[in-house]
Amino acid sequence: MLQNKKIVLGVCGSIAAYKAASLVRLLVKAGAEVQVVMTPDATGFITPLTLSTLSKKTVLVEYSNTETGEWNNHVELGLWADFMLIAPVSANTLAKMANGQSDNLLTAVYLSAKCPVYFAPAMDLDMWKHPATQQNIRQLQSYSNIMIPPGNGELASGLYGEGRMAEPEAIVSFLTAEIKKMLPLVNQKILVTAGPTYEAIDPVRFIGNHSSGKMGFAIADQFAAMGAEVILITGPTAQTSQQSGIKRVDITSAADMLEACLQYYKDVKACIMSAAVADFTPVNVSPQKIKKQDKDLNIELKKTTDILKTLGEQKHKGQILVGFALETNDEEKNAIDKLQRKNLDFIVLNSLNDEGAGFKTDTNKITIIDHHLQKTTFQLKNKNEVAKDICKKVAELIKA
Repeated sequence: MLQNKKIVLGVCGSIAAYKAASLVRLLVKAGAEVQVVMTPDATGFITPLTLSTLSKKTVLVEYSNTETGEWNNHVELGLWADFMLIAPVSANTLAKMANGQSDNLLTAVYLSAKCPVYFAPAMDLDMWKHPATQQNIRQLQSYSNIMIPPGNGELASGLYGEGRMAEPEAIVSFLTAEIKKMLPLVNQKILVTAGPTYEAIDPVRFIGNHSSGKMGFAIADQFAAMGAEVILITGPTAQTSQQSGIKRVDITSAADMLEACLQYYKDVKACIMSAAVADFTPVNVSPQKIKKQDKDLNIELKKTTDILKTLGEQKHKGQILVGFALETNDEEKNAIDKLQRKNLDFIVLNSLNDEGAGFKTDTNKITIIDHHLQKTTFQLKNKNEVAKDICKKVAELIKA
């Protein structure tokens, strides 16, 4: 959920500032880009060098760099961030934030932020319980800022109670859960197929195709990034998912894929069949490797079960089914025929005649044709961007 998110992490003067090192590391490990901004007092608890090493960005403390004279633009920082997280936030900084004071770079960035702001208090028990502190927290929450509640435990003074900054792991989990709530496909279950199928001739040889699985994996990753629960059924491929939490089901043959699809299909809101499934499979599979002979070898083939058509026949009300058409001639005519015969909500057409489209490339050029025969043609794009176009169309149908 934090992949590619831009986060401004504010660190204030508190003994809990030492936890910022672990927090930065966890955020970066989750794929976030982290810009640390410290109050001057915070540098007495943890060095900027430590946090800049972990974040791979220069830590900002003052309005300008005293050596170069370069201005650290708080307005640009406030606009750059997808999220602002202040952890730990001290009672002093809480008061400044609540009352609009900006006597340091961090509070100036806060006042310039256009993104959601999260704050994790850290202070001693009496400071935490003081009516002024509680009033400041209520004031911040009235501005739509979100508090990450402190924990109970032993405090620096030796007292025991509330005031400990939430642990870094808990903060990351809190952020992840909050982000997930905002995603357009949260609580939606989606099935994606990818890659080729291999139809065995003998234990060594098979009939296959040139599909790399790149397009299907990109679609699965995009759906996961949009908050969906994704089941990815894939044929043999070297591709790996970039998003965590995707349920991967590996299969080999068209029969395997049919069985896996039928297992999950009834429970999903949408199914995107981007796999290149074999249309034919050998009638007989030799149990032993077929030895080379002087005479020709003839292999009798039979049709595989049409998975897309089978799913189209079983589609229930409100379920969305998407197919792909990779064509070499009469592209649009063939795609529309497939769309209608197989009861699809829309079909994604691409042509091997288009340079940069098709198997094994990192790009694709598609046309989406819906069941009303309305067409949307896209320019040649990276497959990750193509996946966004396809997933956006699915999301629109889900919300309709």
